[in-house]
Amino acid sequence: MVVGERKPLSEIKEMVRPYGKILIAGCDTCTAECLSGGRKQVAELAAALDMAFRLEGKAMEILEISVDRQCIQDFLLDIIDKAAGAEAVLSIACGAGIQSLAERLPGKAVLPGLNTMFIGESSGTGLWQERCQGCGDCMLGVTGGLCPVTRCAKGLLNGPCGGSQGGKCEVSMTLKCDVPCVWALIYDRLSELGELDRLTAYCGPKDWRPAGSSGPRQLVRPDH
Repeated sequence: MVVGERKPLSEIKEMVRPYGKILIAGCDTCTAECLSGGRKQVAELAAALDMAFRLEGKAMEILEISVDRQCIQDFLLDIIDKAAGAEAVLSIACGAGIQSLAERLPGKAVLPGLNTMFIGESSGTGLWQERCQGCGDCMLGVTGGLCPVTRCAKGLLNGPCGGSQGGKCEVSMTLKCDVPCVWALIYDRLSELGELDRLTAYCGPKDWRPAGSSGPRQLVRPDH
């Protein structure tokens, strides 16, 4: 899922300050899962902004809405309808959702309430970890389903490096927490599968063109 983190209230407050009536729009899928942009977070942000402006003596009318996905056009219709009564929209969806909404609301400010962080997974209570960079040239079939592009601090395609000690990456010392060496994990995984011979094959330089080096990417299915 796409993982996002809500911007500081002080930053959001300054973004919406010029307006007297705003709509806060949430997304009940990815950003809701990471507790940053769902229905509950819309209500919490609305209450926090209302209180912050009341303390300043500024009148601010705040509308609220949340839809399943802001990155899909059909789900935006309810937001578009409700946005007609607001001067600006504050979206707490991911960057893709915010841009989808902005394109469909010409002449109206659409502001980001989140910082989009990465594509990741829920690894525990209150913990989300990056697992994919969307490089467009997936090599998980070679590395036992573990991504060295994302999970190796150096992005090594042939590892591990000399900084891997005891199954831990050398960045563990800097970050002051245990960061597994993904190449140690890959070795263990391939060993379990009886496929260690995969590690004897040299992986050449990666073709980064599918990762977006030629501009924004798109996927077109001619049979659709």
